[in-house]
Amino acid sequence: MDSDYSGQGVDQLQKVIDMIKTNPDDRRIILCSWNPKDLPLMALPPCHALCQFYVVNGELSCQLYQRSADMGLGVPFNIASYALLTYMIAHITDLKPGDFIHTLGDAHIYLNHIEPLKMQLQREPRPFPKLKILRKVETIDDFKAEDFQIEGYNPHPTIKMEMAV
Repeated sequence: MDSDYSGQGVDQLQKVIDMIKTNPDDRRIILCSWNPKDLPLMALPPCHALCQFYVVNGELSCQLYQRSADMGLGVPFNIASYALLTYMIAHITDLKPGDFIHTLGDAHIYLNHIEPLKMQLQREPRPFPKLKILRKVETIDDFKAEDFQIEGYNPHPTIKMEMAV
């Protein structure tokens, strides 16, 4: 079920998109997941704290700062999420996706992830898949799951890791 947050804050994502379209050289194209007022209400403050978008030579790049980085589970998820977000924003702003830069604060490996990550490090890397957006989408809210196609995805078998609580 979708929630209606009208009048309850700032639509940061739409502001980012508008700034990229109207002032792509701005150095303040930023999304921030921290709302200090709400931190006491959260079970855990967001690990992915802030990202900044840059437009250079027709390409949109994203730099993510992550305050706490679970190398086994959180970091891979955040890489995929913010890379996808960068592709989506680039698509609706008629830019090419550029670089994804990831800055980690407290990078850590949980004890129960050590052996699974050692196993992962023994694997031969495979070529990166390609993401295609299959139709012209005008606004960020108009994307649907079927708009995305991943080509050349050849994953290794799953390595199970339990999420730390």
